[in-house]
Amino acid sequence: MIRKFIKRVLRLGGERRPATDRAAAIIGPASHGIRREDISAGSRRVCEALQKQGYKAYVVGGAVRDLLAGKPPKDFDVATSATPEEVRRCLKRSRLIGRRFQIVHAYMGQEIIEVTTFRGELGSDAKTDAHGRVLRDNVFGTQAEDAARRDFTVNALYFDPATEQILDYHHGVADLRQKTLRVIGDPKTRYREDPVRMLRAVRLAAKLGLSIDPAARRPIREMGSLLENVPNARLFDEILKLLTSGYAVKCLQELRAEGLHHGMLPLLDMILDEPQGEKFILLALANTDERIRQGKSSSPSFLFAALLWHQVQSAWEKHQANEAAVPALHLAMSEVLDLQGEKLAITRRIASDIKEIWTLQPRFEQRAGKRPYGTLEHPRFRAAYDFLCLRAEAGELDKEIPDWWTRFQDSDGEQRAQMLLPDAAGHKKKRRRRKKAKSERDEGDESGETKTPLQAEPPAPA
Repeated sequence: MIRKFIKRVLRLGGERRPATDRAAAIIGPASHGIRREDISAGSRRVCEALQKQGYKAYVVGGAVRDLLAGKPPKDFDVATSATPEEVRRCLKRSRLIGRRFQIVHAYMGQEIIEVTTFRGELGSDAKTDAHGRVLRDNVFGTQAEDAARRDFTVNALYFDPATEQILDYHHGVADLRQKTLRVIGDPKTRYREDPVRMLRAVRLAAKLGLSIDPAARRPIREMGSLLENVPNARLFDEILKLLTSGYAVKCLQELRAEGLHHGMLPLLDMILDEPQGEKFILLALANTDERIRQGKSSSPSFLFAALLWHQVQSAWEKHQANEAAVPALHLAMSEVLDLQGEKLAITRRIASDIKEIWTLQPRFEQRAGKRPYGTLEHPRFRAAYDFLCLRAEAGELDKEIPDWWTRFQDSDGEQRAQMLLPDAAGHKKKRRRRKKAKSERDEGDESGETKTPLQAEPPAPA
């Protein structure tokens, strides 16, 4: 305690160094424990190619952070002193992308490595919107400036594959060990520059088991409305990362705690206040979290289908007052996805898959005749079946229906035929009427007469 107090007094008494002038703390492999073999072969090759040409190049950000935290990184990004054009000259299989932040995608076998040039300090002439969000930033600078431009201290870490050293400009390693998430610079300014950082803070805190520093937490609730100015595609991408982080339940709890769910996901505004809706969503997210932790794949379509399902049900019930069940369902699906599209740019492919999962739900109740065989052959059967089981687990329907489908798909042809339920009376009547109409037409053909479907009296002359 005394040491901390003395350090604090000395720091307050002396002149504070600007973030962009800071020297990096160099942490050796004996202290941090990361080896070059721990990073991907593609990122090593990118760093080697750039360093060979005399440029600085480091594996940066999330990959270093996750390795220090004992988590397997999803991807490996590289930061370099080379400009995007110089990166392209060094790496043959690469292409330039992005307007807001110009970056290079380097293709190394099956890997795509994102290569960014060190960012410089934002000038007064930086292009921003009316709320302060940075719209365009291709100002390049030093490595220290680049570290100061990063969002959180745990992300401002640079690993050199050649020396196996970590360059730490903002005590990110110490913060990670102390389980604290801190913003670099003034949190309000940083959130205004990019409101998505508020969502990122929630995701990283949940994923890494960190507590958000009070200075970083305090502005989130009052500045949450800035998310409305973020392009839909970026917001969708960040929400998808949050839902597929393996800690979606924790993230959702944090979103609610910070008030960030209001307006961002319209379904959460209503559904989370309903016990049945909340139970269903938490079950869906918990199942997805478990799959991700086991190394299994996850489906964005399934997740969004679950999150939006109760909203679809409400709209479906409303439309059935004027429409038959199936047309009413299609109206409800379009209505909900259109509403959600105002906030999130859900891709057409994902939206199409979501609709198929929903459309199959009423078909699971049809267990007579040839219909179950067609349902079983549907390309989205497995996802829709899992969705059905989830609904039963949440108490939304009788477990007898998913149990029947579990047995049906595991049975052979003869057993399946024996499992089919008898046709409903309504269907039998329709077939009899069609058969009777056909026999009447045949009789007419034999007698040489032509019968119209409705044998009406000819109209009286005018």
